[in-house]
Amino acid sequence: MTGHAATAGIAQLGAEDMAGLLTPAAAADALAEALRAGLDPEACPQRTALTVPGGELLLMPAATGAYAGVKIAGVAPDNPGRGLPRITGSYLLLDGPTLRPLALLDGAALTALRTPAVSALALRYLAPAGRALRLVLFGAGPQAYGHLEAVLALGPLAEAVVVARRPEGARKLAEYARTLGVRARTGTAGDVAEADLVVCCTTAREPLFDGRLVAPGATVVAVGSHEPQARETDTALVRRAAVYVESRAAALREAGDLLVPEAEGAIGPGHISGTLADLVSGRMPAGGAASCPQLFKSVGMAWEDLAVAVAMYVAAGANSAT
Repeated sequence: MTGHAATAGIAQLGAEDMAGLLTPAAAADALAEALRAGLDPEACPQRTALTVPGGELLLMPAATGAYAGVKIAGVAPDNPGRGLPRITGSYLLLDGPTLRPLALLDGAALTALRTPAVSALALRYLAPAGRALRLVLFGAGPQAYGHLEAVLALGPLAEAVVVARRPEGARKLAEYARTLGVRARTGTAGDVAEADLVVCCTTAREPLFDGRLVAPGATVVAVGSHEPQARETDTALVRRAAVYVESRAAALREAGDLLVPEAEGAIGPGHISGTLADLVSGRMPAGGAASCPQLFKSVGMAWEDLAVAVAMYVAAGANSAT
């Protein structure tokens, strides 16, 4: 075994061990491979959410033939003020046939890679093609950094504009983007009018921008919430967009970006155009429609954690003893 310690036969993969093992593109490949192998996200168990004094405790199990696993994640809103990560937790990876524990992975590090990988996979099919894109990125936390790198893996950017609640955080992310060779600056919500790609990875519970400003043919990705009452995009955008999700069942349980407009009577449950599986399988054409924006709304699902955890485990060489 390399790059990790082992305790009682279980590989221990901390955040430092996991850093650099998989790129967002490689993690996206793992997600695509799981879907092509026949995994059905619609049949994935729903997450269990428990309100606790520190915030929210999430339990996310999943299984395939070869592996099973469960993520126990904490969402602690007050942690950043304490100098601690907002997302905490662990991932327990099991051998599928025997359910023997194989590895314990840092749950926050896994989530920090998995979520941008899901977005990257969707953008392979939905992002405008054939030119360098203008990106507007909402947020300045770990997911914003991860999404910047995931988007760059798809191709060059003409510009990156960072919009964040804290100006200092926005400036730091723009500076980081410039170290990657990207022309970058801070901006405002109005910058979405000139964007080819809008990525939302915030803790916002209300819309971040006016959806009427988004150009036809632009692509919007929203990953920041998984609660029916919370959303990053507004009804105007959702109503005019072609909407794609990880799973219809999960989205109609948890995606406030869609559930709030539905409750308002602006859209119906049939408004969803397609899913990741539809795109990866070729059941829906890539590229999206030029006549309207494309919206990919992600809530995060347990099958994604399992696929990326397995890829991480294999990349670490931990399966050499099995």
